[in-house]
Amino acid sequence: MDETFLEEMSEGYAFDEPSLLLGAPMLDGEVAASAPVRLPLSMVNRHGLVAGATGTGKTKTLQILAGQLSDAGVPVFVSDVKGDLTGLSQPGDATAGPIVERAQQLGIAYEARGHPVELLSLSGALGAQVRATVSSFGPILLGKVLDLNKTQVSVLTLVFAYCDDQRLPLLDLADLRTTLKFLSSDEGKPALEEYGGFSKATIGVLLRSIVELESTGADAFFGEPEFDVADLMRTTDDGRGIVTLLELADVMDRPRLFSTFMLWMLAQLYAQLPEEGDLPKPKLAFFFDEAHLLFDDASDALMEQIELTARLIRSKGVGVYFVTQGPTDVPSSVLSQLGNRVQHALRAHTPEDESNLRKTVRTFPKSEHYDVGETLTSLGIGEALVTVLTPRGVPTPLAATRLVPPDSLMDAVDDATRGQLTEAGSLRTKYAEVVDRASAHEMITARLNGAAEVVAGDPSGPAGAPLPPPPSGTPPPTSEPAPKSQPKPSGRAKATTKKKPKVDSGSGLGDDVKDIGVGFAKDMLTTADGRRTLRTVFGALFGKK
Repeated sequence: MDETFLEEMSEGYAFDEPSLLLGAPMLDGEVAASAPVRLPLSMVNRHGLVAGATGTGKTKTLQILAGQLSDAGVPVFVSDVKGDLTGLSQPGDATAGPIVERAQQLGIAYEARGHPVELLSLSGALGAQVRATVSSFGPILLGKVLDLNKTQVSVLTLVFAYCDDQRLPLLDLADLRTTLKFLSSDEGKPALEEYGGFSKATIGVLLRSIVELESTGADAFFGEPEFDVADLMRTTDDGRGIVTLLELADVMDRPRLFSTFMLWMLAQLYAQLPEEGDLPKPKLAFFFDEAHLLFDDASDALMEQIELTARLIRSKGVGVYFVTQGPTDVPSSVLSQLGNRVQHALRAHTPEDESNLRKTVRTFPKSEHYDVGETLTSLGIGEALVTVLTPRGVPTPLAATRLVPPDSLMDAVDDATRGQLTEAGSLRTKYAEVVDRASAHEMITARLNGAAEVVAGDPSGPAGAPLPPPPSGTPPPTSEPAPKSQPKPSGRAKATTKKKPKVDSGSGLGDDVKDIGVGFAKDMLTTADGRRTLRTVFGALFGKK
C-alpha cells in the first residue's frame, strides 16, 4: 500500500481520547487495517450527516454509531421510520459469513451484543405513548402539520396569543377547535378587536384541517401527560446509554406529523437543557432518519429556526445527525453545521442524479488519493467516504472506509420480541393514562353556558355584547371537584384522569378560573408577558405545560 496514504491516515485519525470505531481506510481495493478510522467522542456533538442511496448501508451505519455510543454511556434517540432498528436490542450473529469476513479484513475481534432499548410510539401501538400539548407545539410547528399557508399560520399565531392573554390552556385539539369556533362567533368577535381579527373563511380552513387530522387518529398525539424530554437522557445501572426508538412504521402515511414532532423534541431539548460547553462526551445523540421529510415545504421561518437550533444546541451537549439519501436533501444553511460526514455510495442514473452527484463532490475536502466523484459511484455496501472533526476541530483526511459490522442484529426483531420490548419499557406505564384536566374547551363552554342563562333571564341584553361575569351565587371552591360543564368531543373512548378547576368570579374570559389546581399553577406563569418568555424556537411555549 502507498506509504504516503498510510501515514496520512494514521496521523489524521490518531486520537488520544475515547473514540467510536468506524472502520479502516481503503485504497485501490486494499484495506489499511493498521490505520483505523475513528470519530472522537468529544466531537459527536458537532453534528453529522449519514447519506447514501437506498441499500448502501445507511441504517447499519446508524446502528454502528448508536450501539457504540450506548456502550460509551451516551443516551441515543432515533426515529425508526421503517421499523428495522429494533435489532439494536439483540446481539448480532457472530458466526455469519459476511460478519466473520469483514472482521478479518479489518483486523478486529467481533463481539456480538444487544443494547438497552426503549420503544416510543405516536399512536401508542408500538411503544410508550408520546404526546405534546397544542400549546407547547406552538403555531409554527402546528401549521406545518396542518399544511397551512403563511396567512393561516399568522391567524393561528393570533389565536395562541389570545389564549395566552386570557389564561386559556390549549392542551388538545378540542381546546383549539372550541377556541376557533368561539372567536369566529358573534360573542367572540369583540374580543378580537385589539388583535386585528380574521375572516370566517380562514377559520373554516383551520377547522377543516383539524378535523382531517383528527380523522387520521393523530389527535391521540395531542394532550397530556406531555412527554418529558429528560426521559431521553437515561442510562442503565451499569452505565450504558439507553437507546430510545421512536417507532413510526404505523404512521408513515403522516410524515408531516412525525417529522414535525422530531423538531418539537429537538426544540424542547434546546429550551430545557443548560449550557454545557465542550464535554468529554455528549449528553445525547439525536438521529433523524429520512431527514428530507423535515425540510419538505418548510417555510422560511421554520428553516431559520432549524438552522438556529442546529447551530446552538451543540453547546447544550446534544449531537444531531441527519440520515438521508443525499446531502442535497439538507439545506445548505443546515449542512454547513454538520462537522462529521459518512457518505455511502450515490447513483447517477438520471440527469438529476448526475447534477446532485456533482454538488455532493463539491461539499467534500479535496484529496490527492481519490477522485471523489468516481469513488462515490463505486463504493460497495458497507463502505463510505468519511471525514470527521479531530479533537482540535480540524477535519480529518477524506477516507474511503470499509465500515465495521454492527454488533447488534442487522434486522428487525420478530413480533414476539417486539411485544416483550414494548411491555418491558419503563415509560409505558408513565405515559399510558390520559390526563384530561380543565382547559380552553371547558372554560369557554362554561362561560357561554353561563352567559346564555343570564340572557335568558334578561332578554333586553344587546346581541353580541361581551360575556358577562358568572351569575351570582356561584359556589365557592370546595375540596370536592364539581363536574365539568361539558366533556371534550372525541372520536374514541379514552381512559382519563381528570383534574377540575376551582371557580372564582371575575370579569374577563378565563378569569373565572383563578386556580385550576396545583399542577397547573406550577406549569403556567401568571402573566401574559411571563408566558411569552417561554416562547423560544419554533414559536412554541416551552417548559412543562
